[in-house]
Amino acid sequence: QVQLVESGGGLVQAGGSLRLSCAASGNIFSVNAMGWYRQAPGKQRELVATITSGGVTNYADSVKGRFTISRDNAKNTKTVTLQMSSLKPEDVGVYYCNADTTPFRRYWGQGTQVTVSS
Repeated sequence: QVQLVESGGGLVQAGGSLRLSCAASGNIFSVNAMGWYRQAPGKQRELVATITSGGVTNYADSVKGRFTISRDNAKNTKTVTLQMSSLKPEDVGVYYCNADTTPFRRYWGQGTQVTVSS
C-alpha cells in the first residue's frame, strides 16, 4: 500500500504561480512513475505531467513551458512537486497526485484545489 498526501493548492491570480507537493508513504520502494492529473468541473480527469523514477518527464501540451515536474528520490521518501507558473483560468481544477508501483497498481492522493482568478 502507498499513501499520497498533496499540499500547496489555493487561489491565485492569472499569471501567478503555485507549487504543489505530494509525499508518498508506505511501501515507497515499489513506486515507479509519479505524476499529476487534474479534473476541472464537468470534465474528465486529465494528465498534467508525469515523471519516471529515472527523471524522464512528460507534459500535457497545454502546460508545456509553464509547469515543471520534479521528484525527490531520497532513501526514505518519495516526493513529487509541480511548479506551476503563468497560470491561466483554464488551469482551474482539482489536482491529483498519482503513483504507479511494481507490480502495477495506481494510487491517488485526495486532491488539492487550484483556483485561478482572471
